[in-house]
Amino acid sequence: MSPDIAVKICGLRTAADVAVTAASGAAYCGFVFFAKSPRNLSFDAAAALAVDAPVGLAKVALTVDADDAFLDALTAQVPLDMLQLHGHETPARVTEVKARYGLPVMKAVGVADASDLLTLDSYLTVADQILVDAKPPRTAALPGGNGLSFDWRLIAGRRWPVPWMLAGGLTPDNVAEAIRVTGARQVDVSSGVETAPGVKDADKIAAFCRAAHAAPARV
Repeated sequence: MSPDIAVKICGLRTAADVAVTAASGAAYCGFVFFAKSPRNLSFDAAAALAVDAPVGLAKVALTVDADDAFLDALTAQVPLDMLQLHGHETPARVTEVKARYGLPVMKAVGVADASDLLTLDSYLTVADQILVDAKPPRTAALPGGNGLSFDWRLIAGRRWPVPWMLAGGLTPDNVAEAIRVTGARQVDVSSGVETAPGVKDADKIAAFCRAAHAAPARV
């Protein structure tokens, strides 16, 4: 059993979403700030959710190639615990964001084949955490939340010097197997607990957390 698996539910949009995420034992809640996403939030809406979030639930802001002006406004208005950079941010940009805002930074890296792991390595000395996600198709409008997975065997048994989180096509039905194959200690889900894009399902959130926390640890 793996009760120490940390779960992140991303793309929350309502107070009910946040409440069930906390009640289900998730460690992180994710708010999306990307205009093209059906999960996009205004700063005002996110601030209201963040203020009311239970103590102990880490509040993560997902941004995509955001400039300083955007991040200045975001961090001024929304109380956050972590910034998630989900675009084409370079290692140098990650370093700049960490220095400017004083918040931990999680860098998302898309993986489709073994060559993408070299890109991942370039962030290990600058990011506080790495989100190992499925690389979106070139025609995709969204950098994540597409319900796509990658071959988990690519990272089976790998260890990195910073905490990392597995994402991409996870659902209540496959998260335990993903944890078993990869050895992930943290998992992230968005579309896999929805009934429609941007519409979270309380039962699916609870089921995902149960499955992740009950997953057998990889030896």
